[in-house]
Amino acid sequence: MMTGYQGRRQIQKAASAASLESVLRLLDARTGSYAEVRSARPGLLRVCAHVPGAAEASDITGLRVLLLADLLARAAELRNLQVLTVLASNGQPAGQQAALERAADALGIHPAATRTSSGGAQASLGGPIDVHVADYGDRPDDSEGGLVARVSAAHLHRVGDQSDGARDLLAGHEHDPLAVRLALMSLPSHEPADLTDSVLANAQERVGLWRRRVAEWAELPSRPVPTHTAETFRAAFDDLDTVSALALLRRLELDDGVPTGAKFETFLYADRILGLGLPSEIGRPHG
Repeated sequence: MMTGYQGRRQIQKAASAASLESVLRLLDARTGSYAEVRSARPGLLRVCAHVPGAAEASDITGLRVLLLADLLARAAELRNLQVLTVLASNGQPAGQQAALERAADALGIHPAATRTSSGGAQASLGGPIDVHVADYGDRPDDSEGGLVARVSAAHLHRVGDQSDGARDLLAGHEHDPLAVRLALMSLPSHEPADLTDSVLANAQERVGLWRRRVAEWAELPSRPVPTHTAETFRAAFDDLDTVSALALLRRLELDDGVPTGAKFETFLYADRILGLGLPSEIGRPHG
């Protein structure tokens, strides 16, 4: 019988080997087609997140930019790349930028290594930018080179007083902030995201269910992940296709033909990129 520790070591080794063999791709707005993410300096990926100002209280497009940069960093780190991310703002008030960074922290987004204006990003990173992440209203300087990945506008429709967007981007909601992360990842990044209260309630229900499932599966013997399952997840994450990855998790959860131990290992592996805190209920008393 394979122990949970042995199973985790097996999936981690297999996932690491597979990641090193696969190619990370993004839809490049410069060309309109998918392109391989390449680093100018071996072993180091430089990423610039161009954060737009919020046009209105419900506007969380900047948060969506940072989320895509975070997903890119997580996927790159699984390929043994060091990632340096700079947050480039376009003259937003200090309070608005601070609110954005607080919300990003609540969503489990790794903080940027440094902050600067858009024109100073390359100097801040100490070399050429490999990937720009921006919304459709921003135009990174073509002279800087690098792949350009874009996100569409995102809005979080909140209840209560929305007059002080600089105070808290997530104000007016009792949902787990990671439900906002899941809701954003459930839509293609190039499509507008309209997060209503019902959308977030469904996302929170899904996050809670998966955390309970992972906690239940953790009490059973681990099993290796089927090869075809590993391959389908790898293909989704190669393109940062979180929509497909989440759909795969939903199907896997309900598939009685897959051992629970294999489901457990797969959910843990996927969460290294998705960042939904799925192991957080392990070891807690069942209610």
